[in-house]
Amino acid sequence: MASLALTSAVNLRLRPTPSQKPRISITQSLHFTQTSLKSTNLGKSLNLGGKRLNLEKSRRVIVKASASASASSSPAIVPQQQPPWQGAAMKPLIASIATGVILWFIPAPAGVTKNAWQLLAIFLATIVGIITQPLPLGAVALMGLGACVLTKTLTFAAAFSAFGDPIPWLIALAFFFARGFIKTGLGNRIAYQFVKLFGSSSLGLGYSLVFSEALLAPAIPSVSARAGGIFLPLVKSLCVACGSNAGDGTEHKLGSWLMLTCFQTSVISSSMFLTAMAANPLSANLTLSTINQTIGWMDWAKAAIVPGLVSLIVVPLLLYIIYPPTVKSSPDAPRLAKERLEKMGPMSKNEIIMAVTLLLTVGLWVFGGALKVDAVTAAILGLSVLLVTGVVTWKECLGEAVAWDTLTWFAALIAMAGYLNKYGLISWFSETVVKVVGGLGLSWQLSFGILVLLYFYSHYFFASGAAHIGAMFTAFLSVASALGTPPYLGALVLSFLSNLMGGITHYGIGSAPVFYGANYVPLAKWWGYGFVCSVVNLLIWLGVGGIWWKAIGLW
Repeated sequence: MASLALTSAVNLRLRPTPSQKPRISITQSLHFTQTSLKSTNLGKSLNLGGKRLNLEKSRRVIVKASASASASSSPAIVPQQQPPWQGAAMKPLIASIATGVILWFIPAPAGVTKNAWQLLAIFLATIVGIITQPLPLGAVALMGLGACVLTKTLTFAAAFSAFGDPIPWLIALAFFFARGFIKTGLGNRIAYQFVKLFGSSSLGLGYSLVFSEALLAPAIPSVSARAGGIFLPLVKSLCVACGSNAGDGTEHKLGSWLMLTCFQTSVISSSMFLTAMAANPLSANLTLSTINQTIGWMDWAKAAIVPGLVSLIVVPLLLYIIYPPTVKSSPDAPRLAKERLEKMGPMSKNEIIMAVTLLLTVGLWVFGGALKVDAVTAAILGLSVLLVTGVVTWKECLGEAVAWDTLTWFAALIAMAGYLNKYGLISWFSETVVKVVGGLGLSWQLSFGILVLLYFYSHYFFASGAAHIGAMFTAFLSVASALGTPPYLGALVLSFLSNLMGGITHYGIGSAPVFYGANYVPLAKWWGYGFVCSVVNLLIWLGVGGIWWKAIGLW
């Protein structure tokens, strides 16, 4: 009976019914049970079925059971996780704002208007934000434009004026063409053909693309259209075909090196021919108006061909050494590519439409001058064909987030850089440089070398080669000539460098935003390797080029 009473007491206190909460605590239950046991006059032990049960042991059993029951009757408390921060990275944001604020309150130098200095402060703050990326690039650029309007440094119309500029739209259209290349499978088909012919090594594949682009350069006078509209989709398809995708950790298999190589060589091929970049004729026109000498197509090509070819060979190899792909040799790749081509079978209807549209667009890019059709109009016509035939849908165009982001930040930088020139800051900078260099009393070679470096690296402040040429070419050529530099040589060198300097940033030339937007190369590495390539290009063009120019009688 005593054991029955004990068991009932424990059950009653440790197993409350679902509709009833326990009214007695564990401590009270223990005290009650111990008191009950003592009241049976069994002393410190109890005989249950011929066995002796120690009272102290019983107490420990009851405590353990009570604690277990209490734990099972209480719901588990799961700590709530805070959602991750979706806003700006605060340290980069503070660094960007601090840059602008500090410069804003520094007194403007003599000869610089207050508006120009304030715009420079906002521009540099935006550049710091684009480098450190507290937010996506488009958001940073939009905030920069907002700051311009808020401080009345620019009107709304002026701040957003570059959204009517053809170059940002041509870049965005290049992304839409890339979508058609990938969607139809035409990009993969062409990529597999390249792999079949040159794919036994990554280096061979890279050189095949580099020299293919250089062969097209004299016929297509837009580096944005040539590199972005034709070669970017092809490079993307090659990367995907080799298992190198952006954002999944496989970028370094092939894509990072191939993207950077094709971009850096696009600025070299643009410098080799008068018709390889839209702004090159502007350099020729300014040369005529400044020193009354004409740069002909053959004159340009003859002077540029030797240093250009050396750069096209050296730069891919350099990047292959300092930023190598992890997959260097793939002897089975040509065989696999051949098998894939056989599996793909004949071209589909959409592939044929895509190929014909591309040929139409490239044809208009080549002969557009004679037909009075500019590059952007040709690209819009090509996209219209793709939309009408359903090869690319408008929903897919809207889904190309990188295209719209690039359009936003590139247009913003063009607007701010353009108004820095209109407000006279670039003219002031050019005149100051000219006075300083001219007063050093150096030989014309050293003086011209200093002018070249200043002209070249001031491109960090420009989002357009044409804007840079228009703002600084005449002043620098005039001073170089006055300091004893052979005028024709000075004009050619500045013309070549007006292309090469586009490789130092991800916004300096039309092909830059397109290749950077593929997201294979981080921004810091893009700028770092861009600077390294710029030094190598300067050494080649001023060293090897200087010897070649001496040999052909330019100085």
